[in-house]
Amino acid sequence: MFGTLMSVRRESEQWRLYKESQTGIRSRVYDVVIPDYLTASELRGYLDDIYHEYSSERYPKVEQLNL
Repeated sequence: MFGTLMSVRRESEQWRLYKESQTGIRSRVYDVVIPDYLTASELRGYLDDIYHEYSSERYPKVEQLNL
Protein backbone atom coordinates (compact mmCIF):
# COMPACT_ATOMS: atom_id res chain seq x y z
CA MET A 1 0.00 0.00 0.00
CA PHE A 2 1.78 3.11 -1.26
CA GLY A 3 5.14 1.40 -0.91
CA THR A 4 4.33 -0.61 2.23
CA LEU A 5 3.60 -4.31 1.82
CA MET A 6 0.33 -5.12 3.59
CA SER A 7 -2.23 -7.90 3.47
CA VAL A 8 -5.92 -8.19 4.18
CA ARG A 9 -7.31 -11.46 5.45
CA ARG A 10 -10.83 -12.64 6.20
CA GLU A 11 -10.81 -14.19 9.68
CA SER A 12 -13.84 -15.08 11.80
CA GLU A 13 -16.15 -13.19 9.43
CA GLN A 14 -14.03 -10.01 9.79
CA TRP A 15 -11.48 -8.32 7.58
CA ARG A 16 -8.10 -7.86 9.25
CA LEU A 17 -5.25 -5.71 7.98
CA TYR A 18 -1.59 -6.67 8.47
CA LYS A 19 1.79 -5.14 7.71
CA GLU A 20 4.12 -7.67 6.10
CA SER A 21 7.89 -7.68 6.55
CA GLN A 22 10.61 -8.90 4.22
CA THR A 23 11.39 -11.63 6.76
CA GLY A 24 7.87 -13.07 6.75
CA ILE A 25 6.77 -11.51 10.03
CA ARG A 26 3.22 -10.16 9.97
CA SER A 27 1.89 -7.56 12.42
CA ARG A 28 -1.76 -6.62 12.74
CA VAL A 29 -2.86 -3.03 12.13
CA TYR A 30 -5.40 -2.20 14.84
CA ASP A 31 -6.08 1.46 14.03
CA VAL A 32 -7.85 0.70 10.72
CA VAL A 33 -11.20 -1.07 10.84
CA ILE A 34 -12.48 -2.55 7.60
CA PRO A 35 -16.28 -2.97 7.54
CA ASP A 36 -17.31 -6.63 7.47
CA TYR A 37 -19.87 -6.04 4.73
CA LEU A 38 -17.25 -5.03 2.12
CA THR A 39 -16.58 -7.57 -0.59
CA ALA A 40 -13.05 -8.55 -1.58
CA SER A 41 -13.39 -6.49 -4.76
CA GLU A 42 -14.20 -3.36 -2.72
CA LEU A 43 -11.16 -3.57 -0.43
CA ARG A 44 -8.69 -1.77 -2.70
CA GLY A 45 -10.93 1.28 -3.09
CA TYR A 46 -11.67 1.43 0.63
CA LEU A 47 -7.99 1.21 1.59
CA ASP A 48 -7.10 3.75 -1.07
CA ASP A 49 -9.53 6.18 0.61
CA ILE A 50 -8.17 5.44 4.10
CA TYR A 51 -4.48 5.74 3.15
CA HIS A 52 -4.68 8.41 0.41
CA GLU A 53 -2.42 10.81 2.34
CA TYR A 54 0.46 8.35 1.79
CA SER A 55 0.15 8.48 -1.99
CA SER A 56 3.06 9.82 -4.00
CA GLU A 57 4.14 10.13 -7.60
CA ARG A 58 5.82 6.73 -7.32
CA TYR A 59 2.86 5.13 -5.49
CA PRO A 60 -0.30 6.95 -6.60
CA LYS A 61 -2.80 4.27 -5.49
CA VAL A 62 -3.24 0.99 -3.65
CA GLU A 63 -2.18 -1.94 -5.81
CA GLN A 64 -3.17 -5.57 -5.42
CA LEU A 65 -0.34 -8.07 -5.50
CA ASN A 66 -0.99 -11.77 -5.88
CA LEU A 67 1.81 -13.39 -3.96
